[in-house]
Amino acid sequence: MSILLIFIFLTIAVQRIMELRLAEKNRAIAISQGAKEFGAEHYFLFVLLHVSWMLGWLIEGWFNAHNPSLWADGDVGMIILTVASIMIFLVAESLRYWAIWSLGAAWNTRILVVPGAERVRRGAYRYLNHPNYVAVALELAFVPLIFGAWKTALVASIANAFILLVIRIPKENEALQEVLTDRKPEQ
Repeated sequence: MSILLIFIFLTIAVQRIMELRLAEKNRAIAISQGAKEFGAEHYFLFVLLHVSWMLGWLIEGWFNAHNPSLWADGDVGMIILTVASIMIFLVAESLRYWAIWSLGAAWNTRILVVPGAERVRRGAYRYLNHPNYVAVALELAFVPLIFGAWKTALVASIANAFILLVIRIPKENEALQEVLTDRKPEQ
């Protein structure tokens, strides 16, 4: 279990670093097109949440991996939870990368909107308003559960829900209404 823990931790860490680089590249493109940033004052909350989440499940998972009673006797419930959590994590990853692909150069970790641009309604955004947030919510809940780190899953999920529902999504919707034009979904 320790090898899986380190492998998934490093995989997610590398993904996040690559995504931040992509976001910075896309940010430069958006700024060159006159993009306006919304919600910059709360961006640090996402950074804090994701760093804390990663360290939380790494530490809690490491402790659990070295706690023989947790994994004793091939506990069927623990095995089912682990396998189900891995499967949900893989679905979440697919949804997240579909969302990133769907937005193309408009994808970012920040709220950047080019005035007069059309709202994206293709790919994952044809079916969901915020597919990336759905994927991240699934990740925050189920990656820790792969390692029995339910405390991290619970705290991160509650924090994420608060940040998204109270702060981020209202600010993003406000930004989209202010500067984008709506268009019908592509057929």
